[in-house]
Amino acid sequence: MLLSKLKSWSRKKSLWVFHVNTGSCNGCDIEILDIFTPRYDAERFGIKLVGSPRHADVLCVTGAITRKNIDKVKTIYDQTPNPKYVVAIGACAVSGGIVREAYNVLGGVDKLIPVDAYVYGCPPSSETILFALKELSNKIGEKTNER
Repeated sequence: MLLSKLKSWSRKKSLWVFHVNTGSCNGCDIEILDIFTPRYDAERFGIKLVGSPRHADVLCVTGAITRKNIDKVKTIYDQTPNPKYVVAIGACAVSGGIVREAYNVLGGVDKLIPVDAYVYGCPPSSETILFALKELSNKIGEKTNER
């Protein structure tokens, strides 16, 4: 019981984020990187950007899922250790955006992998992304069971 509470507390206090770009216009990518600048300083909340999905707790996905990147996204998702959380950032990742009816677009990220949080907007503001990650952190702190 105490060990599970300690694990839950440590996961809540240190989210390691891996950014997955599935072919977006880079508007969302700029906003994600902006939360790690001194203006927003996401690291004060324990949110850290990592360079490998094997070190990540959270996958921040931008861009629509196309038939060409299905295998790559699945591989990245499988490489992330459990428990893992996915945040769909931007209109393209949430629903497919302006390209959702294209012949090669499957749709939003939730068509392929389970999504824990959605951040709407094109592009969403840095404050919104940071707020979503903080809310996810609070949700993780309340959970004691692993997925």
